[in-house]
Amino acid sequence: MQQEIRFCTTADGVRIAYASVGQGPVLVKAPNWLTHLEYEWETPIWRHWWEELARDHTVIRFDQRGCGLSDWHVGELSFEAWVSDLEAVVQATKVERFALLGISQGASVAIEYAVRHPEKVTKIILYGAFARGRVKRGEPEAELEAVTTLMRSGWGRDNPAYRQMFTSQFMPGASLEQMKWFNDLQRVSTTGENAARIQLVGSHVDIVHRLPDVKAPALVLHAKGDQRVSINEGRLLASLIPNARMVELDSVNHLTLEDEPAWQALVSEVRQFLGDVPTTAAGRSSPAPDQLTVREVEVLRLIAEGRSNRDIAGELVISINTVTNHVKSILGKTGAANRTEAAAYAHRHGLVRPTTAST
Repeated sequence: MQQEIRFCTTADGVRIAYASVGQGPVLVKAPNWLTHLEYEWETPIWRHWWEELARDHTVIRFDQRGCGLSDWHVGELSFEAWVSDLEAVVQATKVERFALLGISQGASVAIEYAVRHPEKVTKIILYGAFARGRVKRGEPEAELEAVTTLMRSGWGRDNPAYRQMFTSQFMPGASLEQMKWFNDLQRVSTTGENAARIQLVGSHVDIVHRLPDVKAPALVLHAKGDQRVSINEGRLLASLIPNARMVELDSVNHLTLEDEPAWQALVSEVRQFLGDVPTTAAGRSSPAPDQLTVREVEVLRLIAEGRSNRDIAGELVISINTVTNHVKSILGKTGAANRTEAAAYAHRHGLVRPTTAST
């Protein structure tokens, strides 16, 4: 799976980098806290997100102004500019109707876009989201000023101490390797000055008054133990967006990691919300039995073929830990005691791949 990176120019002359990957219905992602289209593909923090979503969708995402592959030296850096950047990317890609994904800081941008362009947004997914920035949620201005001062002075240093304070909030349950990846992602994504400017803008966002105007159906996903954005912010969104459903994930991480059970729950909820359905062995679209997800059906087919977890990981380009989690979920949903019973289940329900008869 390979992404294609292109560039467009905003009305105020800022060059924005955007990427598309996968095939199928379009899913556009509004950028969140510091992105880098190329580096994200290498990290265990984001790679599983884009690979999973791109299996059944054309995923379009972009680097906001001031970071990643987009222009770093920009005049205006504001919430309005963020929304305009999303409008520019949608115009450049010429997509007419699409689902919209807003993660963390990107959720407020996605919500504002959905209110302004209801004719384009079919559904909206809000993950780890907020409608009120940290200051609007009650954080003292003095604390924000202290944090941004530290960011300006030490962001680009090899010592990750300044960036680690964000990493610890974003993913307290991460391994040391995962934390290192996220520290490095923040460093390569932008300068300390830009990071501070982005932090200031995001901290003063307040679009609570726009929530009742969202027309598209919304799925609100939030980790119960999120230490970066309280789950109360997700509940606020779900209570004020007219056609919203709230799903609370069993995690302490602001960004759900591939090797935690909450990831499988997240994928299942997103696929059901977007209407993704697996196909039968004959190739017809059909809801899977016992609420198996599309990916679980793929894993189950390979189990039925006698493939090991390592073999399955190689074929589906996912980690062995992820395969292990899928197998556990499959056994639980199907009531199978072991892989042999799971394989028999796959045959009974027509989920195996057809064999080609020899002549």
